[in-house]
Amino acid sequence: MHAEAMIRSHPALNGHIDAALLRCVEECLDCAQTCTSCADACLGESNVGDLRQCIRLNLDCADLCTVTAALASRRTGSNDAVLRAAILVCRDACQACGAECGRHASMHEHCRVCADACRRCEAACAAAADGIRPSLQ
Repeated sequence: MHAEAMIRSHPALNGHIDAALLRCVEECLDCAQTCTSCADACLGESNVGDLRQCIRLNLDCADLCTVTAALASRRTGSNDAVLRAAILVCRDACQACGAECGRHASMHEHCRVCADACRRCEAACAAAADGIRPSLQ
């Protein structure tokens, strides 16, 4: 991944990065890909009807992870209140998706892998949100 190199090279940061926010970006990008792939794999299962909620949560989580990674990668100016809110919503989506995939993990390896990715992203989002203190403007 190039996330660290790109963020570190941003002229507004002078080489300094928020490690928790960087980890959040990387985990969000990984989780988005994993959830998208899991949703597609669920569609290929013979019991796809039983996986509707899993597919829905996979797609919601993937979209929120993608948006969160994009917002957290933008370092010109600031919009800390919105960034923190997005990270917290992403954390919640990862928690819900991870729990749902966890229910199918014993039957579907792709759900086990996805649940793990969601848990890692959930933790990274929680840590990143703790470090963002929206300023009053």
